[in-house]
Amino acid sequence: MNVSDLQGPHQGQKVYTAGASLPEAQAAMILVHGRGATAPSILELAQVLEHPDMVYLAPQAFQNTWYPFSFLSPLNQNQPGLDSALSTISELVDRVVEANIPRERIILAGFSQGACLVSEFAARNPERFGGLLVFSGGLIGPPDMEFHHEGSMGGTPVFLGCSDIDFHIPEKRVNESADVFTRLGADVTKRIYKGMGHTIIQEEIDEARKIIDQMMASEV
Repeated sequence: MNVSDLQGPHQGQKVYTAGASLPEAQAAMILVHGRGATAPSILELAQVLEHPDMVYLAPQAFQNTWYPFSFLSPLNQNQPGLDSALSTISELVDRVVEANIPRERIILAGFSQGACLVSEFAARNPERFGGLLVFSGGLIGPPDMEFHHEGSMGGTPVFLGCSDIDFHIPEKRVNESADVFTRLGADVTKRIYKGMGHTIIQEEIDEARKIIDQMMASEV
């Protein structure tokens, strides 16, 4: 589904930036915040995932929430926020591409609700991106959801990291998401951390840095 032209609650919200300027950057990272958080808060990741040639863009959700209910709720219960959020990501990808940064130099990243959104966007729009960083998240849909995504991610490096006791994200959904991305031809790394809780730890940052370094060293 192409939602790039949708108008919804998140369209027109501010996009915060850090790092290199978009016209001068050689790569981009789109960072999507979690429920109740803010774009400036997720931009703190730009400090630990810093690269001098990268621009970091973080969209702000309307009223700090991308969709109202759990990501495990029926899809229609999270409308129109869900489609509006996916449209926001699509608009940002288009904006970066228009600045002459190819998709192979774009990393999609998010935490919690933001991680669910970048997962869902990548599965619905399977292309070769520079990377996908899923910090405590997974594909969106109810527990009995059957995933039938088609297309190819062309070897996109994907990292999924989550706790085995995360009270928002069931380990089963992380595993299902990893399977979907593998079927779509992504290069998937999945890490389940015992007792971690709902957060991001240094080991996950290290995995993300590997993807950044791999992308920046590759030729497009």
